Amino acid sequence: MTSESPDLTAFVKTYDVRGLVGSQLTDEVVEAFGAAFADEIEGAGSELVVGHDMRDSSPAFAAAFARGARARGAHVVSLGLCSTDESYFASGSLSAPAAMFTASHNPASYNGIKMSRAGAQGISLDTGLASIRDRASSYLADGIEAVAEPGGQRDYDALGDYAAYLRHLVDLSGIRPIKVVVDAGNGMGGLTVPAVLGSAAGLPELPIEIIPMYFELDGTFPNHEANPLEPANLVDLQKAVVEHGADLGLAFDGDADRCFVVDENGDAVTPSAVAAIVAVREIARVRALEPDADIAVIHNLITSRAVPEAIEASGARAVRTRVGHSLIKDEMRETGAIFGGEHSAHYYFRDFWGADNGMLAAMHVLAEFGSQAEPLSTLTDRYTPYSASGEINSTVTDVPAAYARIVDAYASQGDFDELDGLTVSGTSENGGFWWFNVRPSNTEPLLRLNAEAATEAEMVHVRDAVLGLIRG
Repeated sequence: MTSESPDLTAFVKTYDVRGLVGSQLTDEVVEAFGAAFADEIEGAGSELVVGHDMRDSSPAFAAAFARGARARGAHVVSLGLCSTDESYFASGSLSAPAAMFTASHNPASYNGIKMSRAGAQGISLDTGLASIRDRASSYLADGIEAVAEPGGQRDYDALGDYAAYLRHLVDLSGIRPIKVVVDAGNGMGGLTVPAVLGSAAGLPELPIEIIPMYFELDGTFPNHEANPLEPANLVDLQKAVVEHGADLGLAFDGDADRCFVVDENGDAVTPSAVAAIVAVREIARVRALEPDADIAVIHNLITSRAVPEAIEASGARAVRTRVGHSLIKDEMRETGAIFGGEHSAHYYFRDFWGADNGMLAAMHVLAEFGSQAEPLSTLTDRYTPYSASGEINSTVTDVPAAYARIVDAYASQGDFDELDGLTVSGTSENGGFWWFNVRPSNTEPLLRLNAEAATEAEMVHVRDAVLGLIRG
């Protein structure tokens, strides 16, 4: 690499590329990634899907990536504007690798690339992304040599096919009339929600009244960050649900692959409760088709204990995994799981090529809610029997020392598990359970704490004790 070439290791993350526009991601850098991706997937002579979100830099980056890929012989299928799960749909339905330009919930100054092999199979540093990074570095240093037969390009507006496929997976035509406020956060949900839940893609009307918030596609995010995981970004939706007397609210992140749910009182529904609801529905659907099947459902280790309990009560096998996007996709394939749920509101479906799809999870919630008469808060309370802390990040100057303090303090109090960070579980004096997980960040001097207990008082006790140890 020449001295002028950027250090790609600075912004090639574990599961995707994510960097600052201009200083890290430029047209030249992105074109090199396009060529490198085409090489990695041996794409010469084959189709490769390229889509992008609504960020100002995304169209030019998608075009630059396509140039690099075509130079190395790949035939580009251009989706244009799309959500990340729409790009997974194209990758799965066309059996073609895909690249999606988005920085998800990050601010407007960022962009990135999510790359998949054919069939929406994720690519991480361990499964090809490191090789793509190194090839791209070489192309930046030496230039991209075009093959003898460069690839062509065609356009594919996948939105209608995507919407019809989701309607096929979850039938909403028979639910009772419901009113839903949707906050798209000026992200790609503003394009996909009218197509899937409305009639914008030419599909029949559903008994759903949509009250739209921030549906205008705007990569500067003028109203709030498109990151519903942060409570401050849910406030507008929570107020609107109550003001409109709506049955529930939905909030999508920037690339619309994650969805968060708010009940009729404006209270946030935990992603664990959503995961449990979807798991029970998917188990029942598959059990009806395959009565004797060994059904597996994945949950990561920091979802609520209520999730594996719901899975097992429905007659399926709960598979506990580490946290991580590409890792969950790999586990979906290896275990044959029909569904996977994460605490971060990523939901994975076997019948969506094992990829995550926030819209599909939202449709399951709408279907379950709309098939019974109770308010959403009553329905979700059944799947939220315990008290959880949520994820608490602490900046720590000496992570190993903090970790050692926790191990010393709890050595005789609970059972240890090191599947992902440290999980300690035990029983309180009154017989109720408690557990906590502490995981170091891969990229920052942070420790992430999640705690849960049978009661609020016990959770607070455990949470505060462990935070005291973390922060010294």
